[in-house]
Amino acid sequence: MVDALSRAGRVIGVLIVIQMIGGFLVNFVLEAPLFGAPGFLPNAAPHSHAIALGALVGLLIEALWVGMAVTAFPVFYERAPARALWLLALAAVILALENASVMSMVTVSEAYAKASAAERAQLETVRVVVSSARNWVHYMARMTDGLAIFVFYAAVYRLRVIPRILGGFGIVAALLQVIAVAMPFFHRDVVFPMLAPLGLCQLIVAVWLLVKGFRAEPRSAIGLGNA
Repeated sequence: MVDALSRAGRVIGVLIVIQMIGGFLVNFVLEAPLFGAPGFLPNAAPHSHAIALGALVGLLIEALWVGMAVTAFPVFYERAPARALWLLALAAVILALENASVMSMVTVSEAYAKASAAERAQLETVRVVVSSARNWVHYMARMTDGLAIFVFYAAVYRLRVIPRILGGFGIVAALLQVIAVAMPFFHRDVVFPMLAPLGLCQLIVAVWLLVKGFRAEPRSAIGLGNA
């Protein structure tokens, strides 16, 4: 049982590291032309291959949520069944949300590159619609990420399979991400500094899991939890 716990924790640690590296590549390298000046209409078409690769990498990153949920399920379900099921459900939602809107931006940019001056003026009028469609899907996907992370840390906090201080830190950091990314729904900008605690927490927890994996809950804690 201890070996199975440790192995499951290390697998999840690896998946978290892959997610963090992949997220950096997608947001700051492969899809960066979408958000740089002078905007996605002129920028996306010349970088269509990189952006398409970014969309595929993004899909893989979201699919890792399913892998994490499946790996964690046997650990969580016995004593935290609701959290185990919620994590699976949220992982499926995350996988369904992202990436199609990114490729729509590429398609419009390719049309813009081939268009006449008059046609480009018409395409300028749909710029806000296309970018807004992508942004709102992105915000909802990141909020769902935050909810999935919240459920994960709520489960590990309950089960004591990592130090409880890390689980508590993760719960707070996940809530901060959800709040920060929800700001556009209230006509405010995303509060990017509020995302930093979760990045730090994920890094610390990933290192912990890679080194130690999940640990067996102490017997005294089991007794208290079942009391």
